[in-house]
Parts: sequence; structure tokens; C-alpha cells
Amino acid sequence: MDWVQRALDHFGRTGEPYLEGIDPAIEVYDHDIPDASNPYRGSDGIGRWLADFGESWERYGLRVEQILDGGDKVVALVRISAVGAGSGVAVERGDGIVCTFRNGLVVRIDWFNDQQLALDAGGLRD
Repeated sequence: MDWVQRALDHFGRTGEPYLEGIDPAIEVYDHDIPDASNPYRGSDGIGRWLADFGESWERYGLRVEQILDGGDKVVALVRISAVGAGSGVAVERGDGIVCTFRNGLVVRIDWFNDQQLALDAGGLRD
């Protein structure tokens, strides 16, 4: 759980990914980008993922609502506030991030634009 909080805090402060503690072969799956290059692989893949995500928005920010420990999976429920690129439409929604750990390293990140889907994927649905 600590790694997830540090990573989200770091991203919020810098806009850059937090690469400490990730497996070099990490895979990122964004279930919100229809034509995404899933999976994005390695630290370069994380950068490409964030660039692809950012293309949809003129600006965006996220606020952590809750972080839940599911053992080898940690689920972060976040609130996204954004303005659509080109459209100018304001969006606020609840998203979820599932981080999978193995041997103390993050080996997989899954991003969902639906918190319940993230809870399901993390095995934490009520």
C-alpha cells in the first residue's frame, strides 16, 4: 500500500511516473483507452501509457479516495477531474488502479474508468 501512495503522491507533485520499485518487465493495461497499446511494457511503456492517457485531456488531475490492500494486489480508488481535449467538456469520475506485486516489486498495473471493475479485478468487491 505504501508504494501505491508514494507513486500517486509523486505523480501528483511532478506529473512524472514513479519508477522506483517496479519490475523492469512491468506490464500496464489501460482498460479505458479503446485503442491502447495494451500491454505497455517496461518503464518506457509507462511513459507511453501516460502520454496516451494525457492526449484525451486538455488538463486533468486526480485525487486519491481510498487505497485497499488485497495482499498481492492493491487497489487505489481515485477521483479524476478533467477537461476534454478539443471538446472542452468537464469530466469528473471515479477510476480505479490495480497494482499487482510479486517479490516486493510492481509487476502489473491495470487502470479502469470504473471503481467497481477495479475492485473486482483486485478481488476486493463487497
